[in-house]
Amino acid sequence: MHIRTFLPIALQYKVICFDAYGVLKNHRGIIPGISRTLEVLDGEGIDYYVLTNDASRSPSKLASVYRQAGVPQITEEKIISSGMLALSFLQDKVKDGTVAYLGPERSAHYVAGVGLKTISIRDLNPRDIEHINALALLDDEGFSWEEDLNKAINLLRSRNIPVIIANTDKTYPVSRNEVAIAIGSIGNLLESIVGKTFLRFGKPDAQMFHFAYDHIRQKGPFQKSDILMVGDTLGTDILGGNKFGIDTVLVLTGNTLPHKAEAKINATGIKPDYVCESVAK
Repeated sequence: MHIRTFLPIALQYKVICFDAYGVLKNHRGIIPGISRTLEVLDGEGIDYYVLTNDASRSPSKLASVYRQAGVPQITEEKIISSGMLALSFLQDKVKDGTVAYLGPERSAHYVAGVGLKTISIRDLNPRDIEHINALALLDDEGFSWEEDLNKAINLLRSRNIPVIIANTDKTYPVSRNEVAIAIGSIGNLLESIVGKTFLRFGKPDAQMFHFAYDHIRQKGPFQKSDILMVGDTLGTDILGGNKFGIDTVLVLTGNTLPHKAEAKINATGIKPDYVCESVAK
């Protein structure tokens, strides 16, 4: 496995799509040197976006995290999230009633902001579910894993409503060597219990990459060969980019540990075009 330096690779492309967690930031915060990398891309006229499965906050809230950390280049317009795609579905398919959700209150703010009523599973009275017309799985926080997951299960046993998983990530890193369960895994659990098929929005699904591609092409007639996907996870970032037909970079600052990277690539058959230690080097 040949580890390359990121910037000489990036300068061959017109658009860079960065995953967020594990690429631009980690459990300690923004990865040092990211702002300098973005300054170089800006100087070369290379556009870039954050293509993230994070549905826990609106694009403006996600962008504010970067701004407060001293990376003002990541603005709201640079964020393309699975939450945006999930919201588009809800706007088209849920005409009335209320969307129940799993996640903290902040994760539902932008859903409510487009006129959809929302209620946390935590606040849902099991005897008052006839007005619930969709369930959105947004984040792994903000609810009781025992009481509220049981509420969700019984809601789905009683109501034939669409369920969206707005973040397909199964885990996320909480330290250099440890991970925690993400909402994608919770969605898989609920789906297996109730025996229904949920709708998934996020990498590696092609719909997420088509959504991002349409978003990017609003700025110019870019082709797939102009775009580079940068991620830390083989099964989402790299697999999704490969399937969509864009070049990919695996970085070793997140889910894929450096000493296990080559073995994981060989075991999964998911091969990035490049491997870099970090986008900041």
